[in-house]
Order: sequence, then C-alpha cells, then structure tokens
Amino acid sequence: MEISIITVLLFIPGIFIFLWILLSIVGRIRPFPVPFFMGKYLDSNYRRFIQPPDKLIKRSGIKEGMCVLEIGCGSGAFTNYVARALGNGYVFALDIQPEMLDQLKKKLMKFENRDVSNVFLINSDACKMPFKNDYFDLVFMVATLQEIKYTKKALKEIKRVLKPHGILAITEFIPDPDYPLKSTTIKQCENAGFLFDRVEGSFINYTTRFIKPEFDFEKLG
Repeated sequence: MEISIITVLLFIPGIFIFLWILLSIVGRIRPFPVPFFMGKYLDSNYRRFIQPPDKLIKRSGIKEGMCVLEIGCGSGAFTNYVARALGNGYVFALDIQPEMLDQLKKKLMKFENRDVSNVFLINSDACKMPFKNDYFDLVFMVATLQEIKYTKKALKEIKRVLKPHGILAITEFIPDPDYPLKSTTIKQCENAGFLFDRVEGSFINYTTRFIKPEFDFEKLG
C-alpha cells in the first residue's frame, strides 16, 4: 500500500504532539530533568529565537556586577550571554547532571567564548546547594522549577542562598512539556515565602520575578 506525502506530513506532527502530551503527564507525576543527550537541542539558535537572551536578561533583572546563580543551566543556552551582561560580576551555573556541565564546559572553551571567564560550574542538587547563606544577588531558572522533584525544598534552599531583597526570576515557555501557568508559578513561590514583584512576557514565554523579604517570618514564627 502506497503512503502519500500528506499522510507522512500529518504523521510526524502527530507523533510530536503525542510525545509532548506523554512527557507532560509523566513530568507532573514524577518530575525529572531533561536527559543530558537533549543538551545540544536545548542550546540552539532556534530556541534563542523563541527566547531571546537579551529579553530574558532584562526581564530577570540581571545587571552588571551582580553575583548570580543559574539553576538548571543544562548545556548553557543562556549562560554565556548572562556572563557577558554581568561584566565584572559572576554567574554560578548549577546542574544536577555532570554530563550537561561537560557540554557547557566544552562550549565555554570555544574560541568565540574566549572573552567569558566569569562562569563557575557547579554539579549539585538544587535542594542542597554548597553555598553560604545570603550569598547571591539574583537566582534565575529557565524551564527548570517544574523539573525538580521536591519543589518546596528547592525554593526554601533558594531563599537561603539569596541575599535579603535578592531576586528570584523564573522563566517558562510553552514548548516545554512541564510548562506551568503564571498563576501556578506565582502561587508556588509565594507559598515558599517570596514576595511577588512582577511578571513580563506573553502566555507563551513569560518571566516572573520575586523578592526575598528582609525578614524570614517562618523563622520568626
């Protein structure tokens, strides 16, 4: 039986949609990080077309001179852009998968990134990070929070390492199977004790910003 081109063209998107739905369901039941072999696809110009680095940096509140933590950096789709924007500041790129960090390390060693020397690679779980209290000016995540199994514990740890009045910036975009609504992200972070600051972007690609309060009322209570 001969298969038409139209059938094939319809079949391929159908498979993609099926896999997206399947991953979305599985991810909500049992959150997991993106497999390391997907790193080369995540770090692509197509992704940066959908999520322009300059917009992500501006919406997140990243500014020159800051000490910044990127949780779930993966293969580094945005890490070198953030590093350049920080100038004499620093970015600590954290990921739970050493294979992802290996990909980022190789990327930073390329000739076009020879000017980037303010990135520190950290292999760690977001729920137990090797940093002092009140250390960072800003923590940001891109399509990462929903992949963490113990979200509440991770947010508590983020609050610990952030300075008082420090910024937590969370960016999500709809092609991600774990994509949450803005209201979901806001509720999760407010329940963890962060103060909602603002949300920018569209339904497809948004960034929510939160502030760590000066006083931890949970501890005071």
